Amino acid sequence: MMNNQSPHRMIQKYLAYLSAVRGVSQRTVAAYTGDLNRFAAYCESRGTAPETAVLQDVRDFAGDPGLEALASASLNRIFSSVRGFYRWLQRFRYREDDPSAALRNIGVSSVLPSFLWEREMAAFAELPAQTGRLWTARDRALILTMYSGGLRISEAVSLSLKNMEADLGGAKIIGKGNKERYVFFTGEAQEALSAYLPERRKTLKSAEPGEPLFISRHGKKLSLSGVGWIIRQYAEVSGPDKRIHPHALRHSFATHLMNAGCDIRVVQELLGHASITTTQRYTHVDMERLKQVYAKAWKNNENEKRKI
Repeated sequence: MMNNQSPHRMIQKYLAYLSAVRGVSQRTVAAYTGDLNRFAAYCESRGTAPETAVLQDVRDFAGDPGLEALASASLNRIFSSVRGFYRWLQRFRYREDDPSAALRNIGVSSVLPSFLWEREMAAFAELPAQTGRLWTARDRALILTMYSGGLRISEAVSLSLKNMEADLGGAKIIGKGNKERYVFFTGEAQEALSAYLPERRKTLKSAEPGEPLFISRHGKKLSLSGVGWIIRQYAEVSGPDKRIHPHALRHSFATHLMNAGCDIRVVQELLGHASITTTQRYTHVDMERLKQVYAKAWKNNENEKRKI
C-alpha cells in the first residue's frame, strides 16, 4: 500500500507504476506523491490538469513564488518528479509532447556531508557502554553495523538474521531501487553483534531467522524514526561538535575508505550508488582533510621557527 495517495487519477496510475513495475520504495513514492500533488494543485489553480498542462504552465510553476523558500535539492526533486510524470505519459501514449523537457535543475551548492573522523567514530561507538542510556548491546551493535557496512538507515532497519553470514562478517541487503548488494562488517562489529544476539533472543523469545535483526525493548522491529531517535540520544552527549545523524555513519564509512586509498569504484559498489558522481563527493572530503593537515603542519613549522 502506498501512503499519501494522490486524488488525481493519472498521477495515481503513474505512482502505481513506479511502485509495482519499477520497484520504487514507499518512501520515494511518498515523496513523489507530495511533489506531484503540489504541481497538480498549481495546475488546478490555472484551470487545467497535470496531464493536459502546457509548456507555459510548467515554466510558470517552476517560477512560482511558493517554491522560493525550498532548498535547491528539494526543488530539483520536485522538477525531477514532474519530468518523470511526463516521460511516463509520453511512453504510454497518453500525450505526444513533453511540456517539462525544458525544465532544468538549479545549481546546488557543494556542501560536504556530515561525518566523523576515525577517532571520533571510535569514541561515538563507545557511548552506549559509557552512558548506559538505552540498550547498550543493541545500540553498540547498531552503530558499528551501520558504520562498518556503510548502511542507509532503511537498510539497517530491514536487516534480518536470514541474510547474515553465519560468522556475522557480512550480509546480503536490498538497497535503493530494490538493488541487491553484499556488505561486510568489521571484527569489532561482529563482536558487538555476538554480544547483542543473546540479549535479542531473550527479548524476542525466539530465533526465527526471518525476523528483524534490530528490535525494540518490546521485541518489535525498529522503525526508521526509532533508529534516528537512538542515534540522537548519543549525539546529544557526544564530544565532537558535529551534527551526528544515522546517515553520518554511512558518510564516515565512505570517507574513511577514501582516506585509506580505496578505489572510488569499489567505494561506489560498497555504497550501492547508481552513479559514480554521487560517490565523488567523498573525494572533496578527502581534499578537505589534506587542507587541514597542511594547515596544521604549517602552523607547527611556524611555532618551531619562533623557538630558534
